[in-house]
Amino acid sequence: MSEQDKKINLFSEFPPVSREQWEEVIERDLKGADRERKIVWHTPEGLKFEPYYRREDLADISHEPALPGEFPFVRGNKTNSNGWELRQEIEKADAAKANKEAVNAITRGAEAIVFDVREISNAEQMELLLKDIDPVSTPVQLTNSTNYKMTVNLFLEALKNKGVDAKQAHGSLDFDPVGYFVLKGEFYNSWEDNLSELICLIDKIEEELPNFSILNINGRFFHNGGATIVQELAYSLAVANEYLAALTDAGKELKDITPKMQFSFAIGSNYFMEIAKIRAARMLWANMVRQYTDDKEAGKVFIHVETSTWNKTIYDPYVNMLRNTTEAMSGAIAGCDSMSVRPFDYFFRSPNDMSKRVARNTQIILKEESHFNKTVDPSAGSYYIEKLTASIAEAAWKLFVETEAKCGFIKAFENGDVKADIEETVKNREEAIARRKTSYIGTNQFPNAEEEMLDELKKEIMFRVDQKDIKGLPQYRGAEPFEKLRLATEKYIKDQNKKPGVYLLKIGNRAMRTARASFSSAFFGCAGYDIFDNLGFDNTKDAVTDAMKSKAEIIVICSSDDDYVEYVPELAKMIKTEDNKKNVIVAGYPKEHIDSFKQAGVDDFVHVKSNLLDTITAYQKKLGVIK
Repeated sequence: MSEQDKKINLFSEFPPVSREQWEEVIERDLKGADRERKIVWHTPEGLKFEPYYRREDLADISHEPALPGEFPFVRGNKTNSNGWELRQEIEKADAAKANKEAVNAITRGAEAIVFDVREISNAEQMELLLKDIDPVSTPVQLTNSTNYKMTVNLFLEALKNKGVDAKQAHGSLDFDPVGYFVLKGEFYNSWEDNLSELICLIDKIEEELPNFSILNINGRFFHNGGATIVQELAYSLAVANEYLAALTDAGKELKDITPKMQFSFAIGSNYFMEIAKIRAARMLWANMVRQYTDDKEAGKVFIHVETSTWNKTIYDPYVNMLRNTTEAMSGAIAGCDSMSVRPFDYFFRSPNDMSKRVARNTQIILKEESHFNKTVDPSAGSYYIEKLTASIAEAAWKLFVETEAKCGFIKAFENGDVKADIEETVKNREEAIARRKTSYIGTNQFPNAEEEMLDELKKEIMFRVDQKDIKGLPQYRGAEPFEKLRLATEKYIKDQNKKPGVYLLKIGNRAMRTARASFSSAFFGCAGYDIFDNLGFDNTKDAVTDAMKSKAEIIVICSSDDDYVEYVPELAKMIKTEDNKKNVIVAGYPKEHIDSFKQAGVDDFVHVKSNLLDTITAYQKKLGVIK
């Protein structure tokens, strides 16, 4: 048999499967259930996706035939590999300490360095900052400057004193006055003054630091303010368009602007959506730039990504390492140009050598062991990701056009439209977290009730509730409301108060009492309460006796709905007779008996549809943990 015959025979064993055949299987498995509710994914962005896609579903996607390096660059600018810069962010503002940390990071794998230069005010400090660092081979980003024109002059002077050709140096400035406006609600001078400063910087950089970018479009501010992927992308494009419009109106040519720009996006844990977001960003940017020029190459863009702050938690903080890993994978697969993986603990204490090393090695492993840098556009060929990319791009472009119709981003933000839009998203996301439709492992799901983090907080954490008076967009983490309640418990105990306790009164049906006790343990463990478990009981007298011995303020009755009819009225009356201040709770929601159980002394019911945050808040107040 010839090789050709073997191939024919091989593929004949795998005949094509039609859509009709797939749908028959799905309908059979659904057994009459609502398809839309059961298997169609509805995202927070208002998009919906089918459980599978086929090639014919991509027929209307315009970008699909484009190759890597081809307009509209949805598959990236790179054609030979998928390499990216491994950026290390240096938190320290002191020049000597920052330099020492940076040099150490470079020797351990960092390929680019981000310096905080807010305290660098003379050439000597800048030289010290750059000691033993070669900006020709190691790109340097200068951020948090109070005067970027001064910073550039000091940088140039330091390079001259080091004997480095400035025209060969690589790096960037984090100059983004509109980003500052987003955070603060006002410009640090005025938009006109900031624009004049930007024009001066473009002229100076073009002449003396041609390999530096200037403008950094900080889309991450929207992400970490709670925005959806579509909002982050649309508003980032709107900010970028403000710069393009203003600079071209001022007489600058597009070829002098776009090469000096980069986008910085935060990458969250919605794995495939985040891959699609970066691909959509490149496509939309290319099409937007096309409205200014026929030069397709001008539509290429440098994209930096960093791991999200929004989804990071104080409790069970090592889980942040796992979140960082999937986020870094999304950024790499999407073809980012540079990446920062932040240490898992950076937002609540000063990261130590271990947390910095793990963050850095996350990227190194993706490159050196997993070889994510070898294949251009590794997500190519996935009908699902192509469909996600097209859907995100369409929704983001629609929101971008709506923003432009309001006279552009700055006006839309001044009018409160942008902030109101994102705050509505935050409200919906908070509701999903409170009801555990969105899980934060270790915080609102599977908590370690014994964990204590109060003494680990070495930085002042500005919770969103404390930022309500600011004009700008608060930077926020989804876990904050739960963390505030948990920290309140720790403070309450630290003030010499007794730690609140929850007794799991297990009785009757063994399988159901175990399952509901496990649920209740995780439920109240989110408040950091003591959980008193046991093997279970066969009679009410022994159960109540043991419950009283525990001195727990909350007693949760755990059994089956059928057994509740027999046990709950008697148990509730016995407990209230022993101590009327005890909080008697039933695990579950036997709706036909709610009223009779309340009359017997039951105070509350906890179940999968409970608003966990509201319930815990109520008990924190009832027990005096919070006022």
